[in-house]
Amino acid sequence: MAERKSRREINAEATQRAIVESAARLFVEQGYAPTTVGQIARESGVAVQTIYNAVGSKRDLLIRVLDFAAAGDQAPRTVPSFMQEQAEAEPDPRKVIELLVDFWQGGLQRTAPIFEVIRQAAALDPEIAVLETERGQARLRNYRLAGRLLAERGDLREGLTPEAAAAIIFSLGHPESYRLLVLRSGWSTDRWAAWVTDALVAALVRDA
Repeated sequence: MAERKSRREINAEATQRAIVESAARLFVEQGYAPTTVGQIARESGVAVQTIYNAVGSKRDLLIRVLDFAAAGDQAPRTVPSFMQEQAEAEPDPRKVIELLVDFWQGGLQRTAPIFEVIRQAAALDPEIAVLETERGQARLRNYRLAGRLLAERGDLREGLTPEAAAAIIFSLGHPESYRLLVLRSGWSTDRWAAWVTDALVAALVRDA
């Protein structure tokens, strides 16, 4: 049974969502560097100190913007938490992969503008360049859990380690791969989803 949230927790989440949504709009419209915490405060109707208390620094804001965009309606829950629940509840390895790709299909559409902000900011800001690297490493660690789940169930292709499986998932589902195929080469998201699903099943699943 889900734990019931207090009114304070509900209000805190609403405030954080307002801040993050305002930051997302301004980062995409203006870019990361020109956007100030003061502008975000005015846009979201809160004091500057409230932003520091509820979210943190400007870099922390960018992280939360990406987290919320990735999680969609599940925010502020983190992507690994709800994706792990879904994967563990699904016994069919192909459907586990379909769940992942379905999440990617929605998530990458939402995060594509944010990744563009990060890409541009990273060229000028060493802290954001580090953030870009850290997020990639975090995705790789999360995908290792998926590889381990398939291995423990006996569904992972023979000779493939969870680490190798993670690298395959990381590469095929990378935001840059999505950007190049969908945003730059004109693929529909459905075509991309079908391609990446078939590729993952062929590469990862035993006797696929």
